Amino acid sequence: MKPAIADGHVVTLHYRLTLDDGSIADESFGGDPLTYLHGAHNIVPGLERQLTGKNAGDKCDVVVPSREGYGDYDPAADQTVPRTAFPPNVDLQVGMSFQTRTRSGQQIPVWVRNIKDDQITVSANHPLAGQQLNFHVEVVDVRRATAEEKKHGHVHGPGGHHH
Repeated sequence: MKPAIADGHVVTLHYRLTLDDGSIADESFGGDPLTYLHGAHNIVPGLERQLTGKNAGDKCDVVVPSREGYGDYDPAADQTVPRTAFPPNVDLQVGMSFQTRTRSGQQIPVWVRNIKDDQITVSANHPLAGQQLNFHVEVVDVRRATAEEKKHGHVHGPGGHHH
């Protein structure tokens, strides 16, 4: 018998993520399923918490409030910078992400939120920050993680990370 989803288990699932306006933000149905290490913070906390105890074959709908998803939207995380702050050969588009460094040297992702003339608004807010996340999930498989997967904090092999 397969184990139930718990910390230290590898979970394979299909999901559809919709927003409150009914739009589909992401999904794996019709493609490869998502495989992750449960308890290693590889998926949003609210989804991980609500999947605990589910079994292979289970289907469920999970509602994740913004604070347990990508966080509440913080306007202070937006900054407008001149176009010259970016490499000249980059075709900037709203939604693009970049890595930048904070004053302390920490790397963080930022997303292009708005482009107006030569002024580019970037944000450290994830594009889905402030939004409720509505998941439809089908659990495909659950297995115990290997010692190496637990040590590395992610899945190895098919559907996971390859070293």
